[in-house]
Amino acid sequence: MEDKRNIPIIEWEHLDKRKFYVFGICMTMMIRVSVYPFTLIRTRLQVQKGKSLYKGTFDAFVKILRTEGTAGLYRGFLVNTFTLISGQCYVTTYELTRKYVSRYNNNNAVKSLVAGGSASLVAQSITVPIDVVSQHLMMQRKGESMGRFKVRNQDGKRLLVFGQTKDIIVQIFKADGFRGFYRGYVASLLTYIPNSAVWWPFYHFYAEQLSSLTPKDCPHLLLQAISGPLAAATASTLTNPMDVIRARVQVEGKSSIILTFRQLLAEEGPWGLTKGLSARIISATPSTIVIVVGYETLKKLSLRPELVDSRHW
Repeated sequence: MEDKRNIPIIEWEHLDKRKFYVFGICMTMMIRVSVYPFTLIRTRLQVQKGKSLYKGTFDAFVKILRTEGTAGLYRGFLVNTFTLISGQCYVTTYELTRKYVSRYNNNNAVKSLVAGGSASLVAQSITVPIDVVSQHLMMQRKGESMGRFKVRNQDGKRLLVFGQTKDIIVQIFKADGFRGFYRGYVASLLTYIPNSAVWWPFYHFYAEQLSSLTPKDCPHLLLQAISGPLAAATASTLTNPMDVIRARVQVEGKSSIILTFRQLLAEEGPWGLTKGLSARIISATPSTIVIVVGYETLKKLSLRPELVDSRHW
């Protein structure tokens, strides 16, 4: 009989793949809509020099809302939705890698570490060009730009969303060629592979620790919903310095990670490496709760019919 203290992990072979992908895309889209404003704020905080524009997360939120309206918090959102593709590639790679690693090592931490890193490598190869374009759109403030490129008006009229996207794409290609869309690729890998590789083991670690401290009848989904944000805060804190450098490399057009790191330290000191951390954690907390609850629920909804009654939640 299954020990209710052990939180069951639904593996790839337990899933109905058609349900998994359909439900997954819908859930991911809802999550993106809810947390995107904080992604935009985090990026602007990381790119700005010192505190020249915004004093912090809340200050940035109020100023953007006041000067640019709600639409200002969603600049680049439509382009960013194309990362739904990379999101599905991420979960597929994660689940398949876990299955493969289990042939050689059944330790959950090892499976999570290897699978998380591998999934991030695949996802970032798709995501980086989308991120580069969407981040330049995020930098478009009212009448000016915080980045290298500024959306140009045609005949004094403001371009529509897709017109702005096309304009930014053309400017990036003219300035840097095809390589411009992969600017910061190495920095992204150095940020997100460790982030993902660290997040999954910590997620399972916190879930196991909470499970041992709570009554047996405590819902597993509640423990997972608490474990997700704890893991996200841990991973965000550890990888934020590289995330700041990644944002600057991609938005400011820098070519050297080491020189960007040195310049950041020279201009803003060690505290410069913590820029955007609070926004990152604030956005990660609700988003991770939704992601964890959504992902675990998604896997439960996608269970093969014959396995539904064999699991305690």
